[in-house]
Amino acid sequence: MRTRTCTGAPARTTALALLVAGSLLAAAGCAKEDDAPPPEPGKPRSVSPVAGCGKGSWTDPADLAPDRKPARCSAGAPAPKPLAEKRDITIATGTLSAEYVAPLQMAVEKGEFKKEGLNVALKVLPTPDALPLLAKGGIDAQWAAPEAAVMNGITSGFDIKWTAGNFSPDPRSKSGLWVRLKDDETADHVPMAGRTLGTMIGKGSVIAYPMGKALKKHGGGLDEITFQQLGSADVLTALQNGGTDAAWLLDPVWRKVDADKRFAFLGGQPQAEPLGGLLFGPNLLKKDPDAGVALLRAYIRTVNTYFAGDYKADKAFAAELAELLGTDEEVLLATPSLRMDWEIRAGTTDRLQDAYRAAGVSKGDKVPEKKAVDRELYEEAVGHK
Repeated sequence: MRTRTCTGAPARTTALALLVAGSLLAAAGCAKEDDAPPPEPGKPRSVSPVAGCGKGSWTDPADLAPDRKPARCSAGAPAPKPLAEKRDITIATGTLSAEYVAPLQMAVEKGEFKKEGLNVALKVLPTPDALPLLAKGGIDAQWAAPEAAVMNGITSGFDIKWTAGNFSPDPRSKSGLWVRLKDDETADHVPMAGRTLGTMIGKGSVIAYPMGKALKKHGGGLDEITFQQLGSADVLTALQNGGTDAAWLLDPVWRKVDADKRFAFLGGQPQAEPLGGLLFGPNLLKKDPDAGVALLRAYIRTVNTYFAGDYKADKAFAAELAELLGTDEEVLLATPSLRMDWEIRAGTTDRLQDAYRAAGVSKGDKVPEKKAVDRELYEEAVGHK
C-alpha cells in the first residue's frame, strides 16, 4: 500500500498574470462554502489495487520514447466509486469543438461523471478569464495547459497544479510548423533565422516548446524569428499568399498544403508527450481531493472505454463524435486519431519553461516540477502504488 499527503500548488501568465496578481493572491486559498470539509492536515490517502487496471495502467514518467504506449486499463475501468454526497463540478475549457476535448464531452454524454456522483458542467472560457477563477476556487478545474501564464502564476503563489495529460499526436500527423520554401531550399534544411511566423498561438503557449525544437534544427530560434499574431482563419491564407514565411498549422488545416511542394513540414508536438490536460485548483487539490480523484477516474474510464486506440476506425463512433463536437464527419476523419493519454511526462514543465524564457515571456527562477505537477491523483485512480 502506498500513501500520499494531500497538498496543493499554484498558476497564472505573463503580462496578464501581473495585472491580476494582487487579486489572485488575496483569493488563492478561497473555496466554495458548500463543498466538503478539507481533510485533516497531513492525513494520508490510501491507494489500493483497481480491478481492470494492471501493469499497463501506468508508465514510468521518465520514459520519453516516441513509441511509448500510453497507459491503459480495461474498457470500463476503473469502475465508478460514487461519492457519498453528490458534487457540482465546473470545468473551464477554451472550446467545445476541438477533438482534444472529446473525452470530456463524451464523459458527459455517456454519464461517466454522473456514475461518480459528479454533476459536471463544461464552461467555455478563455484561459486569461479562467485562471483567476481557478486560483480562487470560482471553478474547480480547467482543460488547458501549463502555459507561461500558469507557470508565472505559480511563481506568484497561486494554488493550481497540472493533474492529468490530454493527448499526443499520431506519428502520421503533420500538425505543427510549416514553411514556404525558397527556390534553392529543401525540407531537409530551411534557414529559419530572420523569417516571419504566423500563428494564432502566442509565445506563451506550450507550442513554443516544439516550435523552438523545430526552429533549432533549421538554424533559427524563438528569439531569431518575428511572430505575426493572426486569426485562425488567416494563418493558412497568409502562408499560401506569402504574407508570412512560416505558420503553425493545426488539424485539419495542414492537409491543405500537405501535397503542395512549395511548402515543407518542419516538426510538431513531440510524440508520446502530452502538453496539456486538466489543471486543478484548490477545490480539488486540497478541499475535496475525493472529488478530484472521482473526476479523474471518470475521465480515465472514458479514455479506456471509447478512446483506447484508433477510435476513428469505428465509423459509427466517428459519426457520433463528429455530431458531439459539431464538426463535419469528413473533416474529422481527414486526420489520424489522437493518442489520448492521461499521464504527465517527467521534465515537461522544465522544457516548457526553457521555451518561454527563450521566447522572452518568462523570467525569474524556474518553477520546480513538484510545485506544478501532481501525478498522485491519477495514480490513485488506477491503483498505482
